[in-house]
Amino acid sequence: MKINEVEQLVGVTKRNIRFYEKEGLLSPGRNKENGYRDYGEADVTVLRQIKLLRKLDVPLEEIRRMQQGALTLTDGLRRHMIQLERQQQNLATMQRLCQELADAGAQLPGLEADDWLGRMERMEQEGTRFVNIRKKDTMARYLGPVTAALVFVGLMGLTIAFLVWACTVDPVDRPPLGLLIFLIAAPMVVIVGVVLALIQRIKQIQGGEEDAASQY
Repeated sequence: MKINEVEQLVGVTKRNIRFYEKEGLLSPGRNKENGYRDYGEADVTVLRQIKLLRKLDVPLEEIRRMQQGALTLTDGLRRHMIQLERQQQNLATMQRLCQELADAGAQLPGLEADDWLGRMERMEQEGTRFVNIRKKDTMARYLGPVTAALVFVGLMGLTIAFLVWACTVDPVDRPPLGLLIFLIAAPMVVIVGVVLALIQRIKQIQGGEEDAASQY
């Protein structure tokens, strides 16, 4: 089957199918004639299992451990139920705070947020989890590929600068113009390739899995 057929059959978007493949949760075979992915009934079954568990908000890592046999379905779901109970408790706490804030009758221009934030920080120290608005995890995912790209581009830039400098210092013994252009163009092509690869990687990081509830 082609990916379009699987999308219609299972009700999982092509983007998510590819995402699950990238995450190692799905491994379709390849058509020997054209090299395209060839999905079989076993892949459809796996996708339906993933769809079910994701609709229950089971984390991808837990699904991976179940597939690898490191965690049984029963144990995985019990662990997930504990997490859901904690989330339910956190939601109940947030609902209670929202009610208190609404009952206080304050309007946004006069809202004293410091007192409420201080109270919430103390509750977090006791185990309550509120929404984390920081994006450190996302930034960390960008840090690796961006750093590697900058280092590589820097090295290629130094190579070009060295070639130009060498020709300037000793113009008599410099290589023929055609060879010189090739020697300079080669690292420039590499720089362009690295930048394009970085852009593609950033798009992949920004992509990820589509929201299960709205896309399935």
